[in-house]
Amino acid sequence: MRRSVVLPLIGALLIPMLPAPALAQPEPPPDRIINLLVYGDDPCPESKGDEIVVCARKPESERYRIPKKLREKPEPVGGPGWGSQVATMEQTQRQTLPNSCSVIGSNGFTGCTAQMLQQWFAERRMQESNGEP
Repeated sequence: MRRSVVLPLIGALLIPMLPAPALAQPEPPPDRIINLLVYGDDPCPESKGDEIVVCARKPESERYRIPKKLREKPEPVGGPGWGSQVATMEQTQRQTLPNSCSVIGSNGFTGCTAQMLQQWFAERRMQESNGEP
């Protein structure tokens, strides 16, 4: 009697281990999907075989324009640009170069005469224009 109870229980436990019939498998996707942008009244190309063609239509005025993502300039990151840094370095080193009217450097004094003449001409223009710059 004991055997008659145990065998059905073992059989019930082994049933889930049996190979189940294949479940309904979804169809595999097509081999090729084509995404296109068409402009104006251009026709969307026909699909061939099992390929899928997806067309997005844009106005004719956008045909030869740079894409919008590339038109927008990103914000500068990390402070001043390279050009302004070079200009600042040149300005600070200018006082040691010739014609700079500076006591620093070997030829700094050579620009003092030119600087005095520029100041004199500016003052003279101011006097001739009755105080208007």
